Amino acid sequence: MAKITAAEVNKLRKMTGAGMMDCKKALIEADGDFDLAKDNLRKKGQKIADKRADKEANEGVVLAKTTDDKSYGAIVQFSCETDFVANGDDVVNFVKTILDYAVANGVKTKDELLAAKIGDLTVQETVTDLMGKIGEKLEVRGFDFIEAGAVYAYNHNGSKLASLVGMNKANDEVGHQMAMQTAAMAPIAVTKDGIPQEVLDKEKEIGMEVARQEGKPENMLEKIAMGKLGKFVKENTLYGQAFVRDSKKSVEQYLKETDKDLQVTDLKRFVLGA
Repeated sequence: MAKITAAEVNKLRKMTGAGMMDCKKALIEADGDFDLAKDNLRKKGQKIADKRADKEANEGVVLAKTTDDKSYGAIVQFSCETDFVANGDDVVNFVKTILDYAVANGVKTKDELLAAKIGDLTVQETVTDLMGKIGEKLEVRGFDFIEAGAVYAYNHNGSKLASLVGMNKANDEVGHQMAMQTAAMAPIAVTKDGIPQEVLDKEKEIGMEVARQEGKPENMLEKIAMGKLGKFVKENTLYGQAFVRDSKKSVEQYLKETDKDLQVTDLKRFVLGA
């Protein structure tokens, strides 16, 4: 059996980021073979991933970022099991690294991001390695992007909530306000046209059933349900919502008063645990 020195353990630690004791054990089991030791550490991460597959991973980090020219923006949700791990340098720095990669390369899907090679490993392989090092379930839970005339990002303090907003042209003040509005008020679409028809149908169905249970006349149910649906659309679309900075006007009114040609074209919002 090869004698494992402290220098060799430290070398493997720098190569993998794993703990000193894990590195020493991996080198002992591999009889000093560095490549085999790295494989063993990766296998440990996979074993932890398999073992903790059914665990809840409701802590983590959510971050959004745009290109310097604001033509593209990406948003990432990375999940782990504890707030302690979420706030650690390993996780925070990793999320920043993969977000930087997504922005620099115009990534379009989560699968594309997971398959991206950063250094010697893919993002998914690095996640697996981190699980071996940290001992928790870790995953890139969400990824999305916007391409538009101008994209604006908002990251809420604590990195648990972030948003992206796309507009037809640049206006930094309005873009910032729209990204903050999206983060704070959680619209599901810019306008009614962006809400899936099945969602609208379901809300109408619920409205009719509630009215029926309240004893309203059968011939009035659809009218009552349509009124409730109108309220739902107003509260859940960006344009219909009251503008947070001035609740006397809607977001749509704020935009028209600022620049009648300015339009929000898309929005994304991720919040931890959702």
